Amino acid sequence: MSTPFPSAPMASPVVTAHPAAAPRSAPAPVAAKPAAKATPKRPPLMAQPRVQRVVYPVLVGLVLIALWQGLVTAMELPPYLVPSPILMMKTLFTDWAALGGSLWVTVKITVLAFVVATVAGVLISFLFVQSKRIETALFPYAVLLQVTPIVAVAPLIIIWVKDPTASMVICAALVALFPIISNTTLGLRSVEPDLQSYFQLNRATRLQTLLRLRIPSALPYFFGGLRISSGLALIGAVVAEFVAGQGAGLAYQILQAGFQLNIPRMFAALLLISLTGVALFVLMAWLTRVALGGWHASETSHD
Repeated sequence: MSTPFPSAPMASPVVTAHPAAAPRSAPAPVAAKPAAKATPKRPPLMAQPRVQRVVYPVLVGLVLIALWQGLVTAMELPPYLVPSPILMMKTLFTDWAALGGSLWVTVKITVLAFVVATVAGVLISFLFVQSKRIETALFPYAVLLQVTPIVAVAPLIIIWVKDPTASMVICAALVALFPIISNTTLGLRSVEPDLQSYFQLNRATRLQTLLRLRIPSALPYFFGGLRISSGLALIGAVVAEFVAGQGAGLAYQILQAGFQLNIPRMFAALLLISLTGVALFVLMAWLTRVALGGWHASETSHD
């Protein structure tokens, strides 16, 4: 029996890798794009505090004027008792030649008195803050000046001062003086104890402490006094015109309208006085926002 030849070992097939089968390198990571910042949604127009401060008082005023007009019409009140708002506005336009000039005179006296009261009040406050003894000795007289009725003092000032305009400016300035003194003195005293100790440690002079520490601390109080004093200056000017019984201001127009029973003109003059007071307050509030809006909490807070 023949033995078969041993079979030759079979060579293993060589597998050639196809180029497409070659392992691919991992793709480079793509940098993630930064997420776009979400723009804050603007609140509705009526939800904005600035709009509300204007719209709400205007709406209340319109409602009151409508009630006034409705009551005058329904009760058939004569104009010499209570004029209607429509008649008052007509009188304001028809008599503007006289009322406009009187408004300018009253505004001039008010502004001059306000400036005098501001300058005098700030200087007196600077004097008070230099020494506690000086403040203790003189502050009661400032209070006495505030509580004395200007109606009782105005006739004497008008007699002593020959110039009618100057006498009325002095009377109005006396009415507007105390809020400036009180608020500014309080602000100059309201200094952080640590900051005051720091200035003393660095041997700061009185002038340096006043200019760099006390005055910045007193600014919010000072502007609060300005808002009060501006309205009081207008009241003092009107009272001085009433007491003097002369001149060409709005108070004089009210007196003349009362003598002539021209009640619509009287109401028109009262409207101009009220609008002047509102304008002064708005102007002082704007100055406060400009001066303190960048750093003080009273103007930067949105609560």
